[in-house]
Amino acid sequence: MVGRRLILGGAIGALAAPGVLRAQATWPSRPVRIVVPFGLGGSADVAARFLAEPLSQAFGQPFVVENRPGAGATIGTDNVAKSAPDGHTLLLMSNTHTANETLLPNRPYVLMRDLAPVAAINIAHHVLAVHPSVPATNLQELIALLRANPGKYDYASSGPGTPYHVAGEVFLAMAGATATHVPFRGSNEARTAVISGTVPIMFDAIPTMRPQIEGGRVRGFATTGPQRSPLMPELPAVAEALPGYEASIWLGFMAPAATPLELRQRINTEVGRILALPETAAAQARLGAQPMAMSIEAFDRYLRADITRQAEFIRMAKMTPT
Repeated sequence: MVGRRLILGGAIGALAAPGVLRAQATWPSRPVRIVVPFGLGGSADVAARFLAEPLSQAFGQPFVVENRPGAGATIGTDNVAKSAPDGHTLLLMSNTHTANETLLPNRPYVLMRDLAPVAAINIAHHVLAVHPSVPATNLQELIALLRANPGKYDYASSGPGTPYHVAGEVFLAMAGATATHVPFRGSNEARTAVISGTVPIMFDAIPTMRPQIEGGRVRGFATTGPQRSPLMPELPAVAEALPGYEASIWLGFMAPAATPLELRQRINTEVGRILALPETAAAQARLGAQPMAMSIEAFDRYLRADITRQAEFIRMAKMTPT
């Protein structure tokens, strides 16, 4: 097997066009776009902006964050899939994308065919937030309320197939309850709807919703990790009421499928270096996230396994592909 890999690698190297080799040697020759297919202020946007500056410093060209939200993250993702595979376009992606492999069968791309893994970034859990108008004061009362009033209450998410949407549907399935999903174009819009009471329930990122909870504008009922969150230890984990429940959002970089491995490896190495810095770990902890550095090969396996995992969640929650 090792010999075969060496022969195959040598064959690919021998077939590489001189122009491709020159492009790799001079990369990056212009600013690198980081396309975020989600709105401003969400976890993906924050992570992209956090990494853009040190990557710019490391490679001597600006890494520019470009938000292209909409259509369940497919607009921005398709833009990257159709971009030149020269290392100057990256996709900041999440488990929205692995869920969409099942939820959105008519999307204009196939994740593992049209995009290539570059680097994993981090993983974080959510908080279940409820507007004070909801007649429940804790998680158990909310579950009882939803069971007693099937379909009466709505919950917001940052869009179809996003981790917050899947978190809500799996929660309802495990609780034996129903509520109506109201998707928005991004976390900011969904969060605003919950704070105003337009839509009363939402799973959201802990750091962005915590100030709203502390200010009394919404109530925090639970977090979604396997244990209580160190950011909000006063709240129970959903798993304390629904054993086995866990919901997270993880982030990573992908690139157009034909982007040379050597370029993807250079980015992966630098992202890994940044994630290993003590100051990065501290900053990520403040955001409720844990760095999740891994090799390109390990990230490829992680992506494929998560596509299967998300499909199982979607079947359990009886979510309907669109």
